[in-house]
This record gives sequence, structure tokens and C-alpha cells, in this order.
Amino acid sequence: AGRTIRLQQDWRRLGVAAVVWDAAVVLCAYLEIGGIDLRDRSVIELGAGTGLLGIVATLLGARVTITDRAAALEFLESNVQANLPSELRPRAVVKELTWGKDLGNFLPGAFDFVLGADIVYLEETFAELLQTLEHLCSEQTVILLSCRIRYERDHKFLKMLRGRFSVYEVYYDSSKDVHIYKAQRGSHKDDF
Repeated sequence: AGRTIRLQQDWRRLGVAAVVWDAAVVLCAYLEIGGIDLRDRSVIELGAGTGLLGIVATLLGARVTITDRAAALEFLESNVQANLPSELRPRAVVKELTWGKDLGNFLPGAFDFVLGADIVYLEETFAELLQTLEHLCSEQTVILLSCRIRYERDHKFLKMLRGRFSVYEVYYDSSKDVHIYKAQRGSHKDDF
């Protein structure tokens, strides 16, 4: 979004939540070049980690709720504060969201876009992640998930997702081996 973004990473303290993964970088680039207009749209990022994706979505004009589990929030908040100019800070809210648990704190179907980068990796979280996506999405909501398909279980999640949403691969970065999937409720075959 025409800016240099500087992020702290803290692998020792927070593990996977505190590292910038390729999938986040690829999805950020896709948001910039993919013809997706985020201006004044309502966006939520799941499993934000360092916050890169949410920061970029805010810089591209969205109103963004950037979420992760409680342990990662202080770290996430400091990266968001450090990288957004003061006039944009009110457009980004950092909020706790443990999938399947804190859903009452989020209006059902209130978001235009749900973003997730490399959040599909722990099989025991798949059911809660799916429940969370269903809660957050209206018929119009577009989910964009970027991920590496590393294991058989990743295919299993995509199959679970396809059981509830129409899912299309919209982009593949062969140099980083990252796929971007677009998902929506119902069949929206004519949209793209």
C-alpha cells in the first residue's frame, strides 16, 4: 500500500503467532493487485499473528477488526500502532477471538470480508474455525484464505469448507507455493 511496514517477530514467546508467514505476504499482494476494493468495507482478520494483513487492509481503506487469541493481543496491538498513521488508527480494532468461543462478541454476518493467512494447520481447530466462519458470514461476505497445502489434513479442511461454502482457488503463487481460496455461502458462480 505504498508504505514500509516494520513488524516485530517473537518466535520464542509466541511461536507461530509471532512470525510473518509467506501466506500473509502473498494475500497482501493479492489485495493490492487483485482488483478488490476494500475502501470503507468491513473486514475481519482471523488468527492475525503479527497483524501484517490487517495493517495492509487498513492502509487500503478498510475498517478492520484484527483478531487473535488473548496471548497474542499485546504483541499484535503494538505492531498495529507502530505501522498505522494516527489518522487511520481508529479504523483498526484489535480484538480477542478464540474460534468457536468468543462469537457472542461479534455481530453475525457483519463483515464484507473475512481474511485468513496460514490459519489452516491444526486439525483440532477445524470445526471451531468453520463455526466461526459461519457466524461471521452473511450471504454477501467474501472469505479469502491463503495457505500452503502441506498435509492431507489441509485438504480435509478445504473439503469441510466446501460442505458449507462455495470455494474457488483464485490465485496461486508458485514461487512461494501459496494458494488463495475465495469462499462464499451459496453458489455465487457468476461473481468472478
